[in-house]
Amino acid sequence: MILIDTHTHLYSEEFESDRIQMMERAFAVGVEHFFVPAIDSSYFKSMQEIQQQYPKNVHLMMGLHPCYVKPETFKEELTFVEQELNKGNYAAVGEIGVDMYWDKSTLNIQQQAFQTQIQWAKKLGLPINIHCRDAFDEVFEVLDQEKSDDLFGIFHCFTGDLNQAQRALNLNMKLGIGGVATFKNGKIDQYLDQIPLKEIVLETDSPYLAPAPHRGKRNESSYVALVAQKLATIYGVSAEEIAQQTTKNALNIFKL
Repeated sequence: MILIDTHTHLYSEEFESDRIQMMERAFAVGVEHFFVPAIDSSYFKSMQEIQQQYPKNVHLMMGLHPCYVKPETFKEELTFVEQELNKGNYAAVGEIGVDMYWDKSTLNIQQQAFQTQIQWAKKLGLPINIHCRDAFDEVFEVLDQEKSDDLFGIFHCFTGDLNQAQRALNLNMKLGIGGVATFKNGKIDQYLDQIPLKEIVLETDSPYLAPAPHRGKRNESSYVALVAQKLATIYGVSAEEIAQQTTKNALNIFKL
């Protein structure tokens, strides 16, 4: 069984003490590719180091996370993102989007940064990886403006309702499904079987959002296998079938 974790912060400080063992556990359950989102330039060195350690397995994204879009630094940070993207070594533009949970005051520049990075992705033929927290309307407002055949990607950690899911699919987005699907109050498990499996990719968002039975603890990429098992139950198919289809979906998006 080959699995892909389409969103994992492998460089997180939470893995400092056992990163090698954590990676070995992921390999042991069949995870072959790890897609690593950017946050801001301060994480760049540690992202590079993990890719150099696992060059065949770790694939980096480049982007400015919406929580790090600050009035005093975002233009400088976007310049860094643009310079890196133009080097041509990245699998996607991400994670980018809008976050209205932590700071509503920066909405205007968050949307500005989001739209700018989408335009770079389209120009470079890259997928986008969307962060959306308490901000579906604000994210769709930008996506609707940029809608085109060359806009595609993943709605990371999708937690919306069925209508929002359909809207995302209509914008060429796949749904990134992780630990939330295993939560008793996660809600997406109630309608997910109405979404074709060809529209789904697996992720962990590790070290965050660990699936049951590890909820509340540190997440890691090996737990993507638990997400696959949960989806097997939801869709009424084998975990192997979930792995095959979601791996194919991810490879198509990231053009591996």
